[in-house]
Amino acid sequence: MTRDFPAGNYRFIPAVFQYSSGVAAHPDFEIERVRFDNPVPLADGFALAADIMLGAGRPLTAFCACELRSPAAFSEDGFRTFNEHYVKTLAQWGLFDGTVNPVARSNVCPEIDPPSEPSFYAFSFSRPLLGAKPSFVIAGGAESRGGAGDLSRAHRALPRPQPGRFSRQGPLYGR
Repeated sequence: MTRDFPAGNYRFIPAVFQYSSGVAAHPDFEIERVRFDNPVPLADGFALAADIMLGAGRPLTAFCACELRSPAAFSEDGFRTFNEHYVKTLAQWGLFDGTVNPVARSNVCPEIDPPSEPSFYAFSFSRPLLGAKPSFVIAGGAESRGGAGDLSRAHRALPRPQPGRFSRQGPLYGR
């Protein structure tokens, strides 16, 4: 079941307070993905995202997804503290109403060359495009529906690639 977020020109799958399970652009809108050359600390990443969206003539409510990188996995308490800080900016931008958050999110803790603090890797926003093909972003924890649970169950270690086994690796969505 999706909910409409007209202020951002997209709809979303409700999940937990810190993120939605995914977003899809309205008809005649597309989702534009912006990836930074290097991870950008959270506050600076929000500022850059705002500049880029406003420069493209879009409101801050067009912000629909973000891809974060963190130095290590959070404890349950640490994750909640981080999220309470994170949603403050979303609330200031008119995205988070204190309960419902339409923004999809992933948060990866890279084993190799992790950032020194939680940082933006990329973000997505909606923009008008007549006749746009459907576009969407799925959150990193799209299966999370809320409620109490063990955060450690959400942590997943991916197997290391074996030489010659994969010919190409990269994002599965976005631009």
